[in-house]
Amino acid sequence: MKNAVDSSGEDFLFSDQREPHALRAREILRNHAEIRGLTGRNPWSVLLVIGIVLAQTALAAVLARAPLWASLAMAFAVGAVLDHALWVLIHECSHNLLFRSASWNRIAAIAANFPHVLPSAVSFQTYHLKHHAYQGVYELDADIPNRWEARLVGHSAARKALWLLLFPIFQVTRPPRLREISLFSPWVFVNIGAQLAYDVAVWAVLGPRALLYLAVSFFFSVGLHPLGARWIQEHFLVFEGQETSSYYGPLNVVALNVGHHNEHHDFPSVPWNRLPAVRRSVPEVYGALHSHRSWTRLLLQFIFDRRLSLFSRTVRTERGQRPATANASVAEATSGHFLRAPGSPRPS
Repeated sequence: MKNAVDSSGEDFLFSDQREPHALRAREILRNHAEIRGLTGRNPWSVLLVIGIVLAQTALAAVLARAPLWASLAMAFAVGAVLDHALWVLIHECSHNLLFRSASWNRIAAIAANFPHVLPSAVSFQTYHLKHHAYQGVYELDADIPNRWEARLVGHSAARKALWLLLFPIFQVTRPPRLREISLFSPWVFVNIGAQLAYDVAVWAVLGPRALLYLAVSFFFSVGLHPLGARWIQEHFLVFEGQETSSYYGPLNVVALNVGHHNEHHDFPSVPWNRLPAVRRSVPEVYGALHSHRSWTRLLLQFIFDRRLSLFSRTVRTERGQRPATANASVAEATSGHFLRAPGSPRPS
């Protein structure tokens, strides 16, 4: 077992320091200017979006007439993997890493959202970019659990497992506390309308069992599943003094390198296929950081280690001297150390 940080104090660990990535990125670039050459876009990712959406829809059609147990088993073994890859591609779109145009990236994200059943791609972009700009600021970072949420789950293995199973529901409860961020925009309504059209079409053409398969796949893809340990790996204080951790295990192959989380936070304009190159270019930095090799082991550790809870997170009030306004939610995440791809326009 790795040395978890004891969160029995029933509150988050407070830090009076800035998030670690801006300073580290500047230090790396002083010695490794070649990292700038890894930034850019991967437009081929759109083919993955199309292929995976079609594959999930086809599987839903096949499983619509299969026994329920077979549908649930496939949702865990295959559907969750495909849906998780789509989440990673939505994440790429949120950083404008498919197309030059922010609008085309949003369209690709909305398409990747289809098999997830619930409209969330556009909202994810807003809150994810805030997470990058204000990591750990309780009032701005939706990745931080609610205090009531952490108290409710506590240290119980059963409640932690249930929290993972219902993770998407708990996430929906966080945006209302982020009062400086607008919940709705025209693109959010486009996302909702497109998702409803897809869901209704699946129900009408393929039947309710097909929609059930997609819904179960979605919940497994982000929750009680080895892939769901990604949310623990990224920012939970499993390693003392380290609030961001990477995963370098074999599931990165199907998870499109999303485990390279320190690398991503340091250089979010590097697309998923080049993140391993960042690690290889700076072994003296990333090799010195603690990392995970097994999401399955981490999942079990989080559930059964009573030292770990939802309070095992770092929070801060330090905002990097940047104004926190609803209108700055996108542009601020591409300022400072967040390198934009060469020739890239600022997001709109």
